[in-house]
Amino acid sequence: MQLPAQPYEERLTVPRSWWLISFLIGVSCALVLLPFGVLPMLGGLVGGTAVAAIVASSYGSVRIRVVGDSLIAGEAKVPVTALGEAEILDAEEARAWRTYKADTRAFLLLRAYIPTALRVEVTDPQDPTPYLYLSTRDPQGLLEALRAARAATASDAA
Repeated sequence: MQLPAQPYEERLTVPRSWWLISFLIGVSCALVLLPFGVLPMLGGLVGGTAVAAIVASSYGSVRIRVVGDSLIAGEAKVPVTALGEAEILDAEEARAWRTYKADTRAFLLLRAYIPTALRVEVTDPQDPTPYLYLSTRDPQGLLEALRAARAATASDAA
C-alpha cells in the first residue's frame, strides 16, 4: 500500500478569543470568591482559568486526517473506498447543510466557529450514513488529499 504524497492533518483549534474568555471566566471566579479573602480569590482565578482553558482545549483538540487509505475525522474512521463525491461548502452553503438541508443520519464533525466545510458522500451500502459533514478551515486541501488517497488506493488495487 502506497501512502498519499501529501498526507493531510488539521486540528480544529478554538479561536484566540476563546482563550481570552477562559481568562475572563477565571476573573469571574476570583470576583465571586473575593469576599472570602485574597487566597480564595487567587485560587478562583487560577482554578477558574484552568478549568475553562481545559474545556476550550479539549473541544478544539479534534482532528481531521487522511492517513493511508482512510479518512479519520474525530472518532470516525472511514476507508476512502467507501467515500463518494466531495463538495466544498462556503459559509452560506455550510450553514444550509447544518440546518434545513441536514440529514439526521449524517455524521457531523461540526465546529460553529469554522465557517467552511466539506461534505463527502458515503457510498458504502452497509453504512446508513448518507454523508460526512466536516468543518474545515482548508476544504480545498482536504478535498485534494482525499482525491490523492483515492487515486493511490485505486493504483494499489490495479
